[in-house]
Amino acid sequence: MIETTATPLLGLNSLELGSLAKAFGEPTFRGNQMAEWIYRKGIISIGAMRNLHSSLIRRLEEEYCVGRPNLLKEQKATDGTFKLLLQLQDKCTVEAVGLPYSGRFSACVSTQVGCPVGCAFCATGLSGFKRNLTAGEIVGQVLELKARAEKPVDHVVFMGMGEPLLNYDATVKSLHLLAQEVGISGRNLTISTSGYIPGMMRLADENLPMTLAVSLHSTDDATRQQLVPGFARWSVAEIVQACATYVAQTGRRVTFEYCLIDGVNDSILHARKLGVLLKALNCHVNLISLNPIPDSPFKPSSSFRSSDFQKELIHCGVKVTRRQRKGIEIDAACGQLRQKSIAG
Repeated sequence: MIETTATPLLGLNSLELGSLAKAFGEPTFRGNQMAEWIYRKGIISIGAMRNLHSSLIRRLEEEYCVGRPNLLKEQKATDGTFKLLLQLQDKCTVEAVGLPYSGRFSACVSTQVGCPVGCAFCATGLSGFKRNLTAGEIVGQVLELKARAEKPVDHVVFMGMGEPLLNYDATVKSLHLLAQEVGISGRNLTISTSGYIPGMMRLADENLPMTLAVSLHSTDDATRQQLVPGFARWSVAEIVQACATYVAQTGRRVTFEYCLIDGVNDSILHARKLGVLLKALNCHVNLISLNPIPDSPFKPSSSFRSSDFQKELIHCGVKVTRRQRKGIEIDAACGQLRQKSIAG
């Protein structure tokens, strides 16, 4: 359980923890020791840091806590996917998902409590928006998933609740913490954005060895504005051009996420337009089957239409895969995460 009045250590890097140690009259190497306990060994209480002397532990405990979120509920699916409902220090809740694959294990984390973008097919936006998460709250989700995963967590995807690039500073700091403190390769970190161009351009300047995934979902502006109303100010062409700039500046391939919705964006003509739009760009398209949410007017494309869509993109020379659906029975699949209570 999180101590509500204490300041979390989670979210501070080794140097910052070293500065804290120095303020207590301790050598700065104590920061490396604290970071090792928090991020690598996954302790949940300051008293568990066994190589710190008791007087330092007592002084830290007067003002600080580790700051891990409180697990309210865990759900498991038959495919091995599991979802955690986590309570933060101010009693807000977020969901995080553990995704086992052959040869890797991915942690899907949230960056906001709710989401202000309001995508028409996503349950998170229906919950409204409350606040951004801190870097420590983002990394804390990974640590909670690591503690329950049956194999090492070696990939992290920022594809849970919220728009990561609207919480830019905390998102970028959490990337650094995951790479430098938790020990996950930067190349195995993926940020998914619904097309927030200012954030994409800032991210290009960071020169981070990570993957950028952009949720496009349409080849025409009218449909995209219907599906992604929060970012209606930018056209499809402007988003694709921003991605081209990102690729040119970073040398890294962009992934486009495209949710296939029956009768909305899944025709051969849509696929052909998408192929023409993207064929000259160093990119990869990830086709996503629409996942059910309550009271939604949208339905997923049939397997036949999804297959034809994929074939047309291949014919256009675009690299494409269809995302494996996981955790749908526990509402843990793409677009199904939302704010909940223990009863919810």
